[in-house]
This record gives sequence, C-alpha cells and structure tokens, in this order.
Amino acid sequence: MAGVAVGTERDMAWIAAATFMMGSDVHYAEEAPAHRVAVDGFWIDRHPVTNRQFAAFARETGYVTVAERPPDPADFPGAPPENLRAGSLVFARTRGPVDLRHIDQWWRWTPGASWRHPEGPDSVLAGRMEHPVVHVAHEDAATYAAWAQATLPTEAEWELAARGGLDGATYVWGDEPEGPPDGGAPRRRRANYWHGDFPWRADPGYGTTTPVGMFPANSFDLYDMTGNVWEWTEDFYTARHPQDAAKPCCIPQNPRGADAAASLDPAQPQFRVPRKVLKGGSFLCADSYCLRYRPAARRPQMVDTGMSHVGFRCVRRPDITLGG
Repeated sequence: MAGVAVGTERDMAWIAAATFMMGSDVHYAEEAPAHRVAVDGFWIDRHPVTNRQFAAFARETGYVTVAERPPDPADFPGAPPENLRAGSLVFARTRGPVDLRHIDQWWRWTPGASWRHPEGPDSVLAGRMEHPVVHVAHEDAATYAAWAQATLPTEAEWELAARGGLDGATYVWGDEPEGPPDGGAPRRRRANYWHGDFPWRADPGYGTTTPVGMFPANSFDLYDMTGNVWEWTEDFYTARHPQDAAKPCCIPQNPRGADAAASLDPAQPQFRVPRKVLKGGSFLCADSYCLRYRPAARRPQMVDTGMSHVGFRCVRRPDITLGG
C-alpha cells in the first residue's frame, strides 16, 4: 500500500468539538477509569512528523536535539568521562526468546544514536525520509511544534482524534482485532505493531518503523494513530485517570494531566525527571507483551528521554495563528 504524500508543509485534519468516552476499564490499570470528556475543536497532523519535516526544521533553525548534546558533567558528578557521551536508547532484537520482565535485554544505550542516526553512528536516514522522526525528547517535539506555529496535543485531544468517532471502541478501526484471514481472504493489515515472536523474530515488513501512511487511515483520515511510533502529548503523567472524572455529574472540559511534581516516578525516586504521557503504541507493541496499539493506551516517558520508537505529531487550536 502506498504511503500518503508528505512534505514540509502542514497537512492537518479538523477534529470537531465532541464529548467522548476516554480511557478503558478492561485493559491496563493506568487507562482507568473510563469516563466521558468534552474537547473543543482543533486541527491535528494527519500523520506523525517525518524525518523530512524534522530535517527542514533543523536546517532552518540549527536546532540540536537532546540526544545530540553531550550530558553536562555537572549533572552527573563523578561519572566517568567516557559515559558522558551524546546518545539515545535503541531497540535491538534478541537472538531468541527471553524473559519479557527484563526490558534491558532489548534496549541498548547507544552513543551516537539520534534522529539522524536511528540505530547508532553508522546508520543513516537514506530511504527513511518519510518514516516518523524518532529519538526526540519532549523538548525537541515542543520546539518543533512552536516553529511550526502549532503545539503538542493534550492526551484528551490525541485520544479523541485517534478514536475517529468510534466512541469506546477497542481499536482505531473498531472492536475486532486484525484476526486470522476471513474465508480465505488475505488478512488486512491495519497498523504497524509487532507481528511475530517478540522481541526476536518479526514477520516480514514488521519490527521497525515504516513510512507514514502505509496502513489505513481512521475515520477522521488520520494515519498511524496507533502503531509505528509512540507520540508525545503535553500532559504530565498520572498512574490513573482522576477517579472523580467518572462521575456522571461532572464531565471534564478540555482536561489536562497532573503537574510536574506529581508525574515523578515513585519507583525511582533517584530520578527527579518529570514524565509526560505517550499515546498510540509503536512497532514494538506485541499482543504477547504490550497490547497498547489502542486509543486508550498510555505510558509515561521522562521528558529528557527519546528512544527509537518515540515520535510526535502537532495540533493547532483556533487561538494559534495559522500559516508558516
């Protein structure tokens, strides 16, 4: 299937104001409680920001991403100099089945990895200009969005757009998974998530990013709302949606997440880095491990950390100047 036409100009869809069911009570704990939310209308990118688009931004502004900047020795007293190198976390397939409780078996801190070098210093973007940009920290995504006279979506905006009007549905295409072929017809591929044995053996065409628009759009004509790459939002993370949000008397209007302090990871008190909400799942979501290629799915990400499966898209609200 051919990808959508992309370039450096904004290609956005209008999402009308709506009230919808956000979250899920039947999947992961952090998605609960399911509750109704009202969101004002906004424009949203039809696909994640691509390498081509991000390269245009970097050329014009000279911007250097977080992954391209060597860490400040003052922030890491006593650290060996060889550890203070610019880099990012890169997914690496294992040689065979592994214990899925230990993610360090397939993630590698890789000096020299960045959006320009997705797998490390010896990798290049040739042939991947229409893939989503990756290895972007929250600061990188927000700076690009400001340059584009846009912003990042709130979690509620993102989820409303992803659902495509299918209120409460499990997937962006409805309630049924891709499933086996029906009546001998070929399976319809719906999203770029992990097909095969995670994290070591992916089916052909899976196990990495793909050009935006390779899979069907949702009902709002938006591509890659689930799968391909996780996407940054503006909201600070909380372990659950607010419990009182599910009260029928009080529908939140344009809700926002917690504050920075509340988003800190209580399991890792040594890291005082705020976390924002990522949405949409990625090419690494596997049914056997991480069933998160769904609109309700969410996960926290430290704002200073990009990875090889994290990207973003932008929104514009009526109070943001268009053009540029």
